[in-house]
Amino acid sequence: MILQRIDYAILAAYFLAVLAIGWWLKSKVHSANDFLTAGRSIPVWITSLAFLAANLGAQELVGMAASGAKYGIMTAHFYWIGAIPAMLFVGLFMMPFYYGSKARSVPEYLALRFDEKTRAFNALTFAVMTLFSSGISMYALGLLLQSVLGWSFTASVLLAATIVLIYTFLGGLASAIYNEVLQFFLIVIGFSPLAWLAMKAAGGWAATTTKLPAPMTHLWTETGHAASNPMGVEVVGLIFGLGFVLSFGYWCTDYLVIQRAMASNSMSGARRTPVIAAFPKMLFPFIVIIPGIAAAALASSASGYVIPAKGAGLDYDQVLTSLMAHFYPAGMLGLGLVGLLASFMSGMAGNVTAFNTVFTYDLYQSYLKKGAPDRHYLFVGRLTTVVGVGLSIGAAYVAQRYNNIMDLLQLVFGFVNAPLFATFLLGMFWKRSTGHGAFTGLVGGTVAAAMTHGLTVAEGKGGWLGVVHQFPSTMAQNFWIAIVAWVSCLVLTTGVSLMTTPRPVAELEGLVHGMERMPADEGRPWYQRPAPLAVIATMAVIGLNLWFW
Repeated sequence: MILQRIDYAILAAYFLAVLAIGWWLKSKVHSANDFLTAGRSIPVWITSLAFLAANLGAQELVGMAASGAKYGIMTAHFYWIGAIPAMLFVGLFMMPFYYGSKARSVPEYLALRFDEKTRAFNALTFAVMTLFSSGISMYALGLLLQSVLGWSFTASVLLAATIVLIYTFLGGLASAIYNEVLQFFLIVIGFSPLAWLAMKAAGGWAATTTKLPAPMTHLWTETGHAASNPMGVEVVGLIFGLGFVLSFGYWCTDYLVIQRAMASNSMSGARRTPVIAAFPKMLFPFIVIIPGIAAAALASSASGYVIPAKGAGLDYDQVLTSLMAHFYPAGMLGLGLVGLLASFMSGMAGNVTAFNTVFTYDLYQSYLKKGAPDRHYLFVGRLTTVVGVGLSIGAAYVAQRYNNIMDLLQLVFGFVNAPLFATFLLGMFWKRSTGHGAFTGLVGGTVAAAMTHGLTVAEGKGGWLGVVHQFPSTMAQNFWIAIVAWVSCLVLTTGVSLMTTPRPVAELEGLVHGMERMPADEGRPWYQRPAPLAVIATMAVIGLNLWFW
């Protein structure tokens, strides 16, 4: 891949733009609340795009293109059953709890609903998860700059980390959000042409279906048995593991995305944020997955394109960049690289801003130093930003062991988000659930995830406690890890709650279903109400599933 002057000019313009956004928003940061939560002042169209873009990091672009080449159109399940239903659910039912409770973070909501030990455990596990996610973004960006510019992996990671550190240090959460909006448009502009060019070279969708095995071009017809599709999952594991546990566990409880909706300037805006974001989300498979499917079709024919190798296998994480090198001319190559850089750095920034908020409010202020002046917490928030970036660099080297970063990401979610979703379901919809039950369930669910990973093996990973079962793919293993973790947490939380004393009902106002503060939507036009928008989104996603059945 050879860059021309125009490509370097586009890259330089992007770097200057993101730093300028940070510098511009620096003047608006006067308190820890401004730095860590953006003061709940962001318009709904900004929070909606940021809610979507927060999930458009390196994991999304590189990982989904990689999974498209590895698993085919079945990768779209991560969108059409693995995202949209949960996004609609969190907007309709869960944002009133988050936003109405005035909690500044997801762990703080757990403290209000349950107790401090539940909050502390979730804050710690979430902090670790965000560092791994940020490290994955750094790893992918390191690979990109290494392959494109010929830089060393370490130099590439350090460059990206430095730029992210500067603009998040200056503008905090608001800086990350506005850069995510910029990132959204850059991704659409940078990668829509690649999807079209790659699929055109493969002969179009009809020709692609003849070049690839049937399981790679259908969503549901080959899910009757795990051995009949490349993802190695059957319909139960797919629907329950991905469509319910992992999906709802991520979109409904992961503070990285919830934080964007909570930055909205109103309850109505917070509820509409994930619902509005669902519409462009369901179209993104055509931008990020189709190139991977086209790559698999091209590699199977005498097209001159090959998927790069990694050891004895294929390096699916290089699919996107290799397609860019194959199809993009000067100028377009620069736009594509800017789209990738934007996704990687915004992914890092999103995780780092979520990490510094949780650490500052849920760990430092709650357990280490209470009652300090606001300027002290602002200082700690900025210092934590520096530390978070440094720890993320270390996590980037862990990601090197995987040939598909989506596999690693789903594993991390299975450990953290899957049991947490069970805790939230019971906490929000069952007044009888207790703090002792929630804490026991979270710990037990995480341990169950570790045990499942330790006793099973897939593609050479896991089995560190022994092997009692072998999965056909890492993704199938991840789905069942999530299922076991969720069920374990649900059972343990229910059992312990029934044996312990619940909080008085009067203390649960605004925290459980039936006692939340719902905004009055009567009199608003239909496009300003979350429920009608959710109905339209549901009909659209059903249509997409039927189209690729």
